[in-house]
Amino acid sequence: MKAVVRTDIEFSSSGVLCKGWLYLPERAQPGKPVACIVMAHGFGAVKEARLDAFAERFAREGWAALVFDYRHFGSSEGEPRQLLDVEEQLSDWAAAIAFARAEPRIDPERVALWGSSFSGGHVMVAAARDGRVRAVSSQCPMADGLASSLSVVRTGGLLHALRMTGHGLYDLLRGAVGLSPHLVPIVGPPGGVGAMTTPDSEPGYRAISPPGFVNAVAARIGVRIGAYRPVNYAGRIRCPILVQICEKDSVAPAEAAEEAARRAPRAEVVRYPLGHFDVYVGEPFERSVADQIAFFRKHL
Repeated sequence: MKAVVRTDIEFSSSGVLCKGWLYLPERAQPGKPVACIVMAHGFGAVKEARLDAFAERFAREGWAALVFDYRHFGSSEGEPRQLLDVEEQLSDWAAAIAFARAEPRIDPERVALWGSSFSGGHVMVAAARDGRVRAVSSQCPMADGLASSLSVVRTGGLLHALRMTGHGLYDLLRGAVGLSPHLVPIVGPPGGVGAMTTPDSEPGYRAISPPGFVNAVAARIGVRIGAYRPVNYAGRIRCPILVQICEKDSVAPAEAAEEAARRAPRAEVVRYPLGHFDVYVGEPFERSVADQIAFFRKHL
């Protein structure tokens, strides 16, 4: 295992400053550039929510790991706060990839992507659009927003879905007239208001979140998410992609991840008898990160 150095980094994405960490093996130098894994979190989450655990493991294997927060979230800039815009986040991915390739201690031809949950879908889209990415790891991915929206109806009931749609439309109206976003909880108890309210959502999300995390997101994403379908990009991913499917996933339907894997020309699939939030901690984390390391060893 190699010694690891972590430094704070920042880069511009469409004029907004995104901030994060760069993990490097201690001996990395411009004359001997290393492969890099670019990483960001899922729905409303920040880098402190266990991404450091994954990144440190990767860096100890001899790779760089670039971890960042999206604009409007965490340590990154961007107003208003807690605004989740899919295209903006995809632009942040493109800017992070460009930043990694420009770092002299990183080999620009050996840049990989790592995503989980909502960003598990983002990395599919980012890799398809970029075309140069060397490998992709997609953990319990939100591969199809339409499937996720239908799952909300099945698990939370039609009344809950209509209530969240009302919050979303109200937020869109406020945005249209220049008012501040209408926020709803990212996670809440079953039957409550929240983007994710399955029985395991609130305890699972809070178990990995740092102290003082902001449990709020602009409600408009709830009426837009159905149109976001990373599965439709899977067939354009030409590099190897590891799709890690949680078979008991209550948030990101496993069937959509299976479909994305079927469409991707070079997919490798691993399945776990786990729920959506289980893979971040304990023994499931060890299994998931071990599979990711084995995948990156093969392709980086």
